[in-house]
Amino acid sequence: MGRVSGKVAVVTGGASGIGKEACFLLAREGAKVVVVDMDEGGASIAAEISRTGDAIFIKLDVTDESSVEKAFAEVKKKFGRLDILVNNAGITGVRKPTHEITEEEWDHVMDVNVKGVFYCTKHAIPQMKTSGGGSIINVASVIGLVAYAAAPPYVASKAAVRLMSKADALVYAKDGIRVNALVPGYVWTPLIENALKAKGDVDAGKKALEALHPVGHLGEPLDIAYGILYLASDESKFVTGSDLVIDGGYTAQ
Repeated sequence: MGRVSGKVAVVTGGASGIGKEACFLLAREGAKVVVVDMDEGGASIAAEISRTGDAIFIKLDVTDESSVEKAFAEVKKKFGRLDILVNNAGITGVRKPTHEITEEEWDHVMDVNVKGVFYCTKHAIPQMKTSGGGSIINVASVIGLVAYAAAPPYVASKAAVRLMSKADALVYAKDGIRVNALVPGYVWTPLIENALKAKGDVDAGKKALEALHPVGHLGEPLDIAYGILYLASDESKFVTGSDLVIDGGYTAQ
């Protein structure tokens, strides 16, 4: 307990899946948590945390910079500081070969997965400088390390997130701000489940995904949340510009 005591954490995409578990785990370890999501369900997450801790919910579209700026101003007004940013909000987008993808479809994935990380980082940095440092954790994907033919925009976006993390790590190291990419394998979240439902056979699809991982099963959101906790805590004070891969052996093959 207390691995991030006294710290203020913003978690985007905090209403479900990895983001939800990260919110709960950071709160259990002493952080004040800002649950950020387009989904109003984030309010219930914040309310549950508030029974024993301190949390608020902010409804936010991370692709709208003016709204992002207002959201971080609200964090400063409420808590007076910012120590941790988890850029977790993301979408998979269309699954088509490149020659069939429209400009709008490509841009939608980039707006959420790349611009969203850019905007949130941009408006978090000044507060972290004031606070004397901080940790930014950008949730990427193994599909940003090795390609997946069915989703070119998603692959490109997650590769971009990884390299953005390294660039920002270099720029802000002097300010005591660490920036790392968290790289999950396939994790059983509503995002994955809904994608399999769209294909028709959830059980068969899940078994196929499990077979891709040497450990023989998919990850759970809490598996990834523990990686986020490590990168958020002072235990990782010598870690910046890195990829923390948690993938059940997916990329070891």
